[in-house]
Amino acid sequence: MAPEQTRAQLPGEITGLSSGRTPEAAPARVMDDVDAYPWSTVSHAYGPAEDLPGLLRVLAEGEADAAGEAVSELYGSVLHQGTVYAASAAVAPFLARVAAAGRSRADLLTLLGGMAESEDEHGVEQGTVRAAVAAQLPLMLPALSAGEPEVRRAAAWAVAHTREARAVLPSLRERWEREPEAPVRGELLGAVSRLAPAEGAALAREALAPTGAPAGQPAGAPHVLLAAVFACLDAGVPWDAAQHSALLSTLPADPLGSDSLDLDRTEPLHAVVEALLLRDTEEDRAAVAALLDTALRDGRAEVRAEALWAAEQACRLSRGTRERLLPSLLPLLSDADSARGVVSLLGGIGAAAATAVPALLALATVNADAADDGTDSTDSTGEGIGGDTDLADRALEVVAVLAPEKAAPLLARDLGRRPWALGSAAGIRAPEGTRFPFDRRLLAAIRVRLTEPDLPSGEPSQLTRLLRDWGALAAPALPELCALLPRHPQAAEAIAAIHGAEAPAEPAVVDVLRAAADGGPLVVAHALYRWTGETPELLRRLDKELAGGPEAVTRAAGAAGELGAAAAPLVPALRATVSGADAAGTTSVLDADTAIAEALWRITRDASPAVPVLDSVFARAAGRYWFRRNALRAARAAALLGPAGRPLVPRLEALLADPEQAPVAVLALIAVAEPGSLDHRALADTVLTSAEQGASAPEACDALEALGATALTPDHVRRLGALAERDLRVVRWGLEDQVVRADDALRARARAVLGGLTGDLSRAVPPDGRARPRPTPAPPG
Repeated sequence: MAPEQTRAQLPGEITGLSSGRTPEAAPARVMDDVDAYPWSTVSHAYGPAEDLPGLLRVLAEGEADAAGEAVSELYGSVLHQGTVYAASAAVAPFLARVAAAGRSRADLLTLLGGMAESEDEHGVEQGTVRAAVAAQLPLMLPALSAGEPEVRRAAAWAVAHTREARAVLPSLRERWEREPEAPVRGELLGAVSRLAPAEGAALAREALAPTGAPAGQPAGAPHVLLAAVFACLDAGVPWDAAQHSALLSTLPADPLGSDSLDLDRTEPLHAVVEALLLRDTEEDRAAVAALLDTALRDGRAEVRAEALWAAEQACRLSRGTRERLLPSLLPLLSDADSARGVVSLLGGIGAAAATAVPALLALATVNADAADDGTDSTDSTGEGIGGDTDLADRALEVVAVLAPEKAAPLLARDLGRRPWALGSAAGIRAPEGTRFPFDRRLLAAIRVRLTEPDLPSGEPSQLTRLLRDWGALAAPALPELCALLPRHPQAAEAIAAIHGAEAPAEPAVVDVLRAAADGGPLVVAHALYRWTGETPELLRRLDKELAGGPEAVTRAAGAAGELGAAAAPLVPALRATVSGADAAGTTSVLDADTAIAEALWRITRDASPAVPVLDSVFARAAGRYWFRRNALRAARAAALLGPAGRPLVPRLEALLADPEQAPVAVLALIAVAEPGSLDHRALADTVLTSAEQGASAPEACDALEALGATALTPDHVRRLGALAERDLRVVRWGLEDQVVRADDALRARARAVLGGLTGDLSRAVPPDGRARPRPTPAPPG
């Protein structure tokens, strides 16, 4: 997009900052030339900025409440969720004038600082908005000497984000020498650190030393100590005992952290843990373990809560941290204030939490028993934790993943009061590809539960999913499933999966399915097909679904493809349902076209109708961020065609530039391209880069395996080894309780691939996700 406005067009700009001299502000009244500016030619988050003059007048002349509302509206329009626009640059001079006139001064300086901080600029050249704010420094710098501490603090924050060090640092230094208020001193230290890290670190060392407090300033003021800790981190100073003690002395951080202008550091312990772990050294990992161990053992519940939140982040970032923290975490399961947070954390750290299973079972059992008999159990402090059925359920939910065979009896005993554990057993939190083990007691409990007339929403799906996963072993539940079918058609999935068991009621089951399939949903018609092998009803249902919306078409095409040649009567309808290259491009439409192409191939084994459909999907998805996953699905479908999909090679090669799409594209190229046309080493480098960024990492391992050992250089082997053995997690984003499991799975897969490609079979054994425990170190110093 072409910039809407250049620096030369900004109103009220003052030049000369790049030379390091502080310019003089031209005299101007607050609203001078506000109407002369062509606001309709610049845009903010909600379109043309014609509303800004009115907001500026409210700021300059309105009552306090109205001015506060105007500030909120400005945040929403010119600094929308961190994004700035051409209108942001245009309004900066007027905001600075209003602030200099003493109106909403702290709020507007903070807004200006946020605009200067933003790296997400829309519709303007990079740096335009920051330059517009920097041009107002002559109006902003005097606020460092304002009478109100909150104004001085906001000014320090704002001027530092202009990055004009030569113009700003002298004023910050002068203010630092005479500032009496701790919150302002903290912001000044942060501002100096932002512009001159080495100078900030020197000031931080003075602040951390017992003799570093200025006259009249209490030694160890929390705002200053936190700023000093972050200044040291930002400058790369090694962690030491002074920083360790300073940070711990500020806990609990609220409300100190909640009023921080740096939104990334409103939770200081969390932010420090993240910064240390990202330095990726053994010394910093030990420092994190020592910090969290001390905080987790603190006698104050608020500190322990902060430590638990920081510990969750540590486990998501570092592979080895969880083993270091378990000795500090397990005792907290008996603490009334901390047990729930510990259970949540254990549920997200994968197989390493297996050592907690006995304690979790005890928690689940004690609380459930107390709720059953009305008594109360207590922890070691005498505070009651018994009778908390939700906590018991949450504990059992984690056991259902870590040791499902031990969870089954408790789940069976109290199935109606275990919604979280039931969801876990039904696969919501279970690792991909795993199933909850069959248990006769649980089967009996499910059968009883299915007869309940008013089950909570969602529970029938979970119960039938469990039965579906058990397959033939769930045959005794057929009567209950057949009775449930009219009210809950998804029960047909379990009935279909049970087919093949020795079930005396099989004729009755077929009769029930026939009755429900008449005008019923696709899932019932599919179950009838599974039991009888008869296709007419299923084909009729699929034909009807193909006339529905994109989601229905996707489901129907997938089912038709599974039928193979038996679905040949549907080929005309499938071909007629393709949306076409000129159709409205939505993710659901593109997915439907991909499913149709795949179904046509599976049914006919003729690629000629499938290739143009997939080509159209690739064309409509190209270069569009929200359609990346559509292109991935199309690439997977192209791989099924094998050499018959060769016309799609240029489309697949175009995906190699995107780290998220590259591994799947490489797998598809290996399947469809002329073998001699591929540069295997270049492709190996591409997929390794994807894996290192955590993008499609499992497919990257599959692609490396498919490329073979000859594609790997010694550097490739080293990089693959780092993926398997480094401490920083490769997968860091996703659902909170799945990140660690996904990374553990990647680590195991990378080890297996490395072992298979290098011949080191000891690497090919997937690990259990647990490393050898390390002792928790003493605090530094």
